[in-house]
Amino acid sequence: MRQFFRLVLLALVLMTVALISAMTAMRFAIHGREVVIPKLVGMTPAEAERAGAASGLQVVIEREFYSADVAEGRIMTQMPPAGTKVRRGWSIRVARSLGPQRVAIPDVTGESERAAEVNIRRRGLGIGSTAQVSLAGDMTSAVANAEDERVVSQSPPANASGVAAPKIDLLVSGGAEPEAYVMPNFSGQALGSVTLALQDAGMHVGRVIVVASGDSVAGAAGGPQGARNAGSQANAASVIVTQSPAAGQKVVAGATVNFEVR
Repeated sequence: MRQFFRLVLLALVLMTVALISAMTAMRFAIHGREVVIPKLVGMTPAEAERAGAASGLQVVIEREFYSADVAEGRIMTQMPPAGTKVRRGWSIRVARSLGPQRVAIPDVTGESERAAEVNIRRRGLGIGSTAQVSLAGDMTSAVANAEDERVVSQSPPANASGVAAPKIDLLVSGGAEPEAYVMPNFSGQALGSVTLALQDAGMHVGRVIVVASGDSVAGAAGGPQGARNAGSQANAASVIVTQSPAAGQKVVAGATVNFEVR
């Protein structure tokens, strides 16, 4: 009996040792490849790459900024920051200093998008984001009536100082928005007068279908569509029964309106 208890106790000891060994191996596997991010701020890109490689890390220059405090060519910022624990192979994203701003920001408002881009790039600057806007009213006639799209605003503005990045964001006119209307109810009106009103608004009459008089009311009321009267032709005196787009819908100049008449 005593021999049996000794064997059980020995088995428990061996199991405990095996469990501790497994936990130690797992912890080493999880944390053994971890390294501490070195401080790269103030280094040159070459120095930063060597410091990163020594820890099994990659250094990626992601952005460039003007700085009056950090010498040109030196690392300004890094992410993750120094002291952070990461796994080997991790990438450190850094920003490089361009030194103090020496390039004047040009005024490209009023220029075509293409001309503005050429003007900006020949000064050693870059294009940031470009957005388009549709103008209306006086601004449209002043800017958007040109032969091509024009720059209506820029950021930073011309001759700005203390600029952070060597890039200029542009706001470009995409032309005037077409004039919008709320579709009126033409039911019961003569096709001829409605056609003239639509033409004056810059819209067009599309398909005109003549329906049988006896069925047109049901079609207009939402019931079964009226039967087509193949023997009749629409004329200026024809009375509109239904329309598409329907009354109340928003339409723009140049839209086409279809009718059923009797």
